[in-house]
Amino acid sequence: MGVEEINNQAKNNPLSKKDLEEQFVNKTKELGLKHTFTFEEAWEVAQEIRKKQDYRSKITSLHNDLVKVGGITGDELNEMNPVKHTFAGGCYIREIFNPANLLLVTKIHKKEHPFFLMKGKMSILTEDGVKTVEAPHNGITPPGTKRVIFTHEECVFITVHATDKTTPEEVEEDVIAKDFSDKDISLDDIEEISKALKLDKKMITKNNYGKNK
Repeated sequence: MGVEEINNQAKNNPLSKKDLEEQFVNKTKELGLKHTFTFEEAWEVAQEIRKKQDYRSKITSLHNDLVKVGGITGDELNEMNPVKHTFAGGCYIREIFNPANLLLVTKIHKKEHPFFLMKGKMSILTEDGVKTVEAPHNGITPPGTKRVIFTHEECVFITVHATDKTTPEEVEEDVIAKDFSDKDISLDDIEEISKALKLDKKMITKNNYGKNK
């Protein structure tokens, strides 16, 4: 059984935690494996991936539904939320004004960067739940982030991106993903578990894990 088959099995016919733990123990003995992690650690990583996948599916559906019911997009949205672009010292600084009482679904960020709420108050929904923040506030946007934002007041929001690009259009092409299938942010189960547990992904297949005999 290869990586693709493992992914398909996990999505279409997932095992219970008890069955997975039994499989983990049996395969460890059968293949003579030595681990630097416990089953519980591997389980926690897998659950975190599932949570991200579920959130990404739901926020994509929400975005599509808002567009279908007449949500503001394109030039009209840009006019309501004017942006100031600044380049300095290998950085692109993007300052956006948001009016009060506005519901926004952001684009998908594919590179880590800092953000700063300079004015106002907003509630932000991410895969970790809803958090209400008030200026002055700062944080870090991880790769793969797509937020739902509600502005309680007029807000000024700034993001800073390290870049060698010279126009806002070039920067966006570099730091924004068109969808969650982008290779820089995709949630391949085996890939993510391998990174989190510091495994060599190739060894999963090489060691015939779950291979049909």
